[in-house]
Amino acid sequence: MKKLKFSLAVQILIGLVLGIAVGAIFYGNPRVETYLQPIGTIFLNLIKMIVIPIVFSSLVVGVAGVGDIKKLGRLGGKTIIYFELITTIAIILGVMVANIFHPGSGVNIHELSKVSIKSYVNTAQTTHHSIADTFVNIVPSNFFEALSTGNLLPIIFFSVMFGLGVAAIGEKGKPVLNLCQGISDAMFWVTNQVMKTAPFGVFALIGVTISKFGLASLIPLVKLVITTYGTMIFFILVVLGIVAKIAGTSIFKMIRILKDEIILAYTTASSEAVLPKIMDKMEKFGCSKAISAFVIPTGYSFNLDGSTLYQSITALFIAQIYGIHMSLPQQINLIIVLLIASKGMAGVPGASFVVLLATLGSAGIPIEGVAFIAGIDRILDMARTVVNVLGNSLAAVAISKWEGKYNSIKGQEYFESINRAKKIA
Repeated sequence: MKKLKFSLAVQILIGLVLGIAVGAIFYGNPRVETYLQPIGTIFLNLIKMIVIPIVFSSLVVGVAGVGDIKKLGRLGGKTIIYFELITTIAIILGVMVANIFHPGSGVNIHELSKVSIKSYVNTAQTTHHSIADTFVNIVPSNFFEALSTGNLLPIIFFSVMFGLGVAAIGEKGKPVLNLCQGISDAMFWVTNQVMKTAPFGVFALIGVTISKFGLASLIPLVKLVITTYGTMIFFILVVLGIVAKIAGTSIFKMIRILKDEIILAYTTASSEAVLPKIMDKMEKFGCSKAISAFVIPTGYSFNLDGSTLYQSITALFIAQIYGIHMSLPQQINLIIVLLIASKGMAGVPGASFVVLLATLGSAGIPIEGVAFIAGIDRILDMARTVVNVLGNSLAAVAISKWEGKYNSIKGQEYFESINRAKKIA
């Protein structure tokens, strides 16, 4: 008798459904968090444990392969230009949608759950910084401190410089290069093992969320959820679809290739959870190793399309529920503030929520309004994480194409191999 075997994606979905069921049944019971939160935390810690070694070793190997600081500088410049363009489109789209559909109009403030935002305010005050601070903090004063805090930008900067140094010393650098390649290969093996625990992590994380806020918290804010999800689907299919077409591929191909990662990112609301796998898959899909190793981790701070979409829609939503009319100059100011504040966000759950809180005051919107969406922030976070993951994955393809380093034949062969594997399974 053939043993029934579920794919990772199906296992994660089962974990999601069971987590929702447990959270709904035991809504308001603090024991759910007591028992399940440690499981979710362990899973996220396992992911964080492998991200930095993979980013460091992959970047060193990739940059050493380029070996030319001028080429690397050109790559960095093109990457930042691409990120800024796509992020700006995302913010403008969010503002336009909020103006057209008015998700906050007609919402009764008294129906919304009152959630304390004191902890969010404190976090925002400690994390808010200027664009100048973001660039200053890219250069680490202590590399090991950056490793301990998990701050990706200074780690990327050091890895690039170290990779250039390894390339510059020629034969002497080969043992170091081989070591980094070995670390990279070993960590990708560890990643595959960690992913086997994903269904348990998803079950615990979603179970805790539903038990705390309940499914009823969705009802007064259903228009905001529908508007946000609809906009993000439009952004993926149209905006990213056009970019994919220009880059010589299809957004539907990428969705199929990244199916497991999309489901995992959605259910955990953490783009960091899938960083190692999307780096690996984009290289197999035809991207240059050096480009995918550089572009994708950098995008986790500079190219959060879903997060900026969410922030622009919810900022205007909060203004609308307070009856605040924002003029065109005020909305332009909001776009500029979001462009600046969104840089340097970490790829972890809730970071977008903190950035939103930090920018509302600058736009003249009451920050207390954030409390009204706290109950459904996790639901919105899940959607914006998927957009972030797809946006950064596509960025690797687009920049590889721009640099003339995208191997479309290799990409098509990888896509066909996935289809064959699906049919066999």
